[in-house]
Amino acid sequence: MMRNNIVTVLGGTGFVGRCVVKHLARAGYVVNAVSRTPEQAGDLRVLGPVGKVVLSSGNIRDIDSIKPYLKASFAVIDLVGIMHESGKQKFTVIHAQAAENLAKAAHAAGVEKFIFMSALGVDKALDSRYARSKLNGEKAVLEIFPNAYIVRPSIIFGPGDGFFGRFSRMAKISPVLPLIGGGESKFQPVYVEDVAEAFVKILGAERPRKIYEVAGPKTYSFRELLELMLAEMRKERLLLPLLFPIAKLLSIFLQFFPGCPLTPDQVRLLKYDNVLSGKNGLELLGIKPHYLETVLPDILLQ
Repeated sequence: MMRNNIVTVLGGTGFVGRCVVKHLARAGYVVNAVSRTPEQAGDLRVLGPVGKVVLSSGNIRDIDSIKPYLKASFAVIDLVGIMHESGKQKFTVIHAQAAENLAKAAHAAGVEKFIFMSALGVDKALDSRYARSKLNGEKAVLEIFPNAYIVRPSIIFGPGDGFFGRFSRMAKISPVLPLIGGGESKFQPVYVEDVAEAFVKILGAERPRKIYEVAGPKTYSFRELLELMLAEMRKERLLLPLLFPIAKLLSIFLQFFPGCPLTPDQVRLLKYDNVLSGKNGLELLGIKPHYLETVLPDILLQ
């Protein structure tokens, strides 16, 4: 098995990770998907041709458990991320410290390419602990691994996503949906399959950029996204505007509910538009981004 064909993926069992693993395997790479519980991810093996997906045990918080896989890899992709903190899963630990340790280990092992998935707008929302930790992760990775690449996606949609999945479930049982900050925040939702394809393109590019902002072709307000979802679901629900101070107060209690429906840090993030600051990385990579309207019906069938 040649080193220049092996890609180690951290976070390969997640929503984005599964698509990345699939696209890499179908592009001909041998994918080493590292997970804390590989025995629960057996279905990943069928995402690509036989023998192209290997499941391995490891924890990004324990870098020694990852090091053995790096020596055989030509590329490493760090997709590990959390949207709320719990127990030992802290933003700084996962997004900054673990990413830094992984970059150090990958560089020492002679890995050629390293890609870190961050998020669009992390350089703007500096009062958010999530955003600061991602930005610190970017800086640490680039300092240690100078030829690393950063992917910053807007909110990602697709079957099983965390946005439409959450709000569609809420719409099925609640007559009211909250519009945090009045629902005026702007987003450029990006299709998960397009994001996954971007990782493959970056690995194959001869002179890729350092940072890729990736987003869909159209901008929507938070209100417009919920209205679009409700129209597709054929449901009428009251969209209740919540001023940021009220939403923050509500989130203090909701963060302790099962599934953590809203946290104070997520309220801080919603103060900022989640849109491109420059050129769309998808188009720079030759990828034509999908419109939300063409995929939303399939998402809501899940």
